[in-house]
Amino acid sequence: MTKLTDMTLEQLEDFKAGLEADLELAKGNRVKLDLTRGKPAADQLDLSAPMDHILSGDYRAADGTDVRNYGGLRGLPEARQLGAELMDCAPEQVVCWGNSSLTLMYLTVDTALRFGLWQGERAWNRHAAPKLLAPVPGYDRHFTLTESLDIELVNVTMTDQGPDMDQVEALVRDDASVKGIWCVPKYSNPTGCIYSDEVVERMARLPELAAADDFLVLWDNAYAVHDLEFPPARLAPLMTLAGEAGTADHVVMFGSTSKITYAGAGLGFVAATETVLTTLEQRLGTFSIGPDKVNQLRHVAFLADRLEEHMAAHARLIKPKFDAVEAALREELGPLDVARWTTPKGGYFVSLDTRPGLAGKVAALAAEAGLSLTPPGATFPYGRDPDDRNLRIAPTFASVDDVAVAMQILVLCVKLASAEQELEQRQKR
Repeated sequence: MTKLTDMTLEQLEDFKAGLEADLELAKGNRVKLDLTRGKPAADQLDLSAPMDHILSGDYRAADGTDVRNYGGLRGLPEARQLGAELMDCAPEQVVCWGNSSLTLMYLTVDTALRFGLWQGERAWNRHAAPKLLAPVPGYDRHFTLTESLDIELVNVTMTDQGPDMDQVEALVRDDASVKGIWCVPKYSNPTGCIYSDEVVERMARLPELAAADDFLVLWDNAYAVHDLEFPPARLAPLMTLAGEAGTADHVVMFGSTSKITYAGAGLGFVAATETVLTTLEQRLGTFSIGPDKVNQLRHVAFLADRLEEHMAAHARLIKPKFDAVEAALREELGPLDVARWTTPKGGYFVSLDTRPGLAGKVAALAAEAGLSLTPPGATFPYGRDPDDRNLRIAPTFASVDDVAVAMQILVLCVKLASAEQELEQRQKR
């Protein structure tokens, strides 16, 4: 296959005509395929079915607590230990609460904004226009949460090693209204990159460098154990490094079992220093008398000493789907040199960059053929991708066969949109 830019005008016109015919055939198949959300498929959820009856009527925690009753705002000690294993920190730094880390993120940011996380001091709203840094492309839920609180988001560039730390450090050093940064440090959503040791070390020192004395590193390690290859890739321990740098009071970490066990019935975790946890616990105590400790106990009973084994079972189910994505992109788009994409070693997404200006067009063409994609721009704050080029591919929920069909539609649409753009550009020369 010839590179698109190397085709003659006649070759390019014939290529485009063939693609248009192929797209019409694809439309005639009347498929309904969806690569929009990173959800576990039913066979992944089935891996956790034994958890449903694992307690067998024994509701006593390790310390004898009857988990069916009220109390224990910070969660069971053994559940906090599980969270510590996921987030690579000490159990006493963890609160296990609810089924959603996103809820705990909202609680943390709202508390920082309105009350301050350090025993009622330094609330972000003492500044008229607080800001958070958003590595892009990034996680749309972080953006939605932040926008809902009227906190401005400032884009920073995501590299293969993590956020561009030169850019990040310049922004926080010069502007006291910059209050924090969102991070997905392992298998980042959507690029799948793992923050390098240097990036994590610089992130640990960032609060000390920041002009704001209430700066916060929001460390959402959602895919900490979602490896596709074993032994798993390593992420440097932020909390340990922050402790050494004297900045641990300005780091809050999040995790969950949402894609480990049941997406709608997992465990949420937040980790921080005692100062911050005390503040968060006080807020939790205003609207709860304690979390669902029965769910905590059954998760511990199910995952204790077998977390990697369980995640390897997940990997066996979803890796063929990622392989299907990679094969289609490499074989169909690689020779044409019309796109760039990531090949993650874990997580739930693949990031695809088309030629500038084409992501919206590709999504529209795909929709005509029955393929739903995450809306272009979703991986940027306010839904605005300045180059209109990034598409997030989420292959886990569909079957392997459906992923293969969906990818054939997607690459067809990328090729057609690219050919049309190339012809338009040549006509303007």
